[in-house]
Amino acid sequence: MLNFFLNKRISILYFIPFFLGLITVLSFQPFNFSLINFIVLPILFLLIVYVNKGSKSTYRKKPYKKNLFILGFVFSFGFYLAGVFWISNSLTFDDNFRFLIPFAIIFIPFFLSFFNALIIMIIGQFLSYNFPSVLLFSASLALSDYIRGKILTGFPWNLWGYSFSWVNEGLQTLNIFGLYAFNLIVITIFTIPAVFFLRHNLNKKIIILSFFFIFIFLNFIYGTYSINKNKSLINYISKDEKIFVKVVSPNFKLKYDQSINEISTKLQKLIRYSDPDPGKKTYFIWPEGVFAGFNYNKILVFREMIKENFSKNHFIIFGVNTIDIKTNEYLNSLVIVNNNFEILHQYDKIKLVPFGEFLPFENFFEKIGLKKITQGYGSFSKGKKQDNIIIDKVNILPLICYEIIFPELAQSVDKTNLIINISEDGWFGNTIGPHQHFAKAIFRSIENNSFLVRSANKGISAVIDNKGQIVKRLDINETGNIEAFIPLFKTEYKSKNDLIFFILLFTYLFIFLFFKIRSNGKQ
Repeated sequence: MLNFFLNKRISILYFIPFFLGLITVLSFQPFNFSLINFIVLPILFLLIVYVNKGSKSTYRKKPYKKNLFILGFVFSFGFYLAGVFWISNSLTFDDNFRFLIPFAIIFIPFFLSFFNALIIMIIGQFLSYNFPSVLLFSASLALSDYIRGKILTGFPWNLWGYSFSWVNEGLQTLNIFGLYAFNLIVITIFTIPAVFFLRHNLNKKIIILSFFFIFIFLNFIYGTYSINKNKSLINYISKDEKIFVKVVSPNFKLKYDQSINEISTKLQKLIRYSDPDPGKKTYFIWPEGVFAGFNYNKILVFREMIKENFSKNHFIIFGVNTIDIKTNEYLNSLVIVNNNFEILHQYDKIKLVPFGEFLPFENFFEKIGLKKITQGYGSFSKGKKQDNIIIDKVNILPLICYEIIFPELAQSVDKTNLIINISEDGWFGNTIGPHQHFAKAIFRSIENNSFLVRSANKGISAVIDNKGQIVKRLDINETGNIEAFIPLFKTEYKSKNDLIFFILLFTYLFIFLFFKIRSNGKQ
């Protein structure tokens, strides 16, 4: 039976890779069945080697590079089809976009699949049933993820490392290695079971497996030690070195073309959920999108309402559209206001969502009647620079919605002691999207050794400590607030760049080439 499937081109190049790609979604949030990748990646590796070898006989009617490309493409298409289909949900809020839903479901995975397909086509021809090939395979997938995260506007979504978002003890080396190096190590670990099927003697197999078992064990020991040490450190921080925050999750229905009365009703609810104490210094964090359709100047009519309910001890942080008076550009901003509703600090979003917040090739698409998905016709302009917001002792790294998925935004600033992420996850409904979005926040907190507070409308709102542990949370579609004292402490170390990733990448390549040359010399 097995030989029957292995000798069928349609099974090897289409059915099996597509199925493997589909089921990988189970390894990510909200399912967290990470163990499945210990089956998927070894089988994918063995399939690539099998196709490379079999292309000279079974598949001789087709060029073997084309076979490798097809295998990589079909696997990746299944991977992205299952992993990012939820994006199409954002097209259901405006009838003008509904006809694009099939295109979004198919085109986005289709485009993203080229990254892995090209890499597998290039390296697949060099793979054999040996351990150096496992390293080359792991390095190639990690490099594909890196390129996908950087090219054009970048989309570093569902890297393999994110499938461990639920295991805090295993994530603590993120702070040392950085996301992409960590991802490379995770891919290697997932592929290790392929060693059982390699052409090595039993002693070599035992040595390889033992090394990785010890590495995994030591990684968990380090993670446990790091988390426990952190708890002790936090317990010694005095109350003077902490701030009090209230994270509000209003669970508002996402709606186009709101009236000023509807905005007024929303604001009254936000105030009620915030439950401000006039005598207590508090940072209130409201989500992105609560004033959708209205820019800051238009909501100034609510100044008296804010002044009546909040005191001089209060700072309110929320998302709102703003207009640059010098350039007349429309911006998606995070602002911090006082009880007079005056903007004390403003951060303008750097990473805009393609088609959601701006139209690539806008002049062309506007001629055929398309606009950005969010309310309004003109595209948002990109923020000019990224700076932390400093209030007293608080050094805030602001990240708006989608920006939480980009580790480089956090790497580019220093001395952060609090990350604030505001989001509007109502676009994605009750799909897996908000769960996967939230997982990225856990990684950013560990990488930067900083507490992170997240306010998401119809998403997961939470307070996450600097080791990625969830202190408090409100789940999807849950209404209310979270209050917590956030310790402010200087970070000992945070990942600064991708140097370790490239060192590992070249080390893997060197090992592969070394054994390849030595093997050729023996022939």
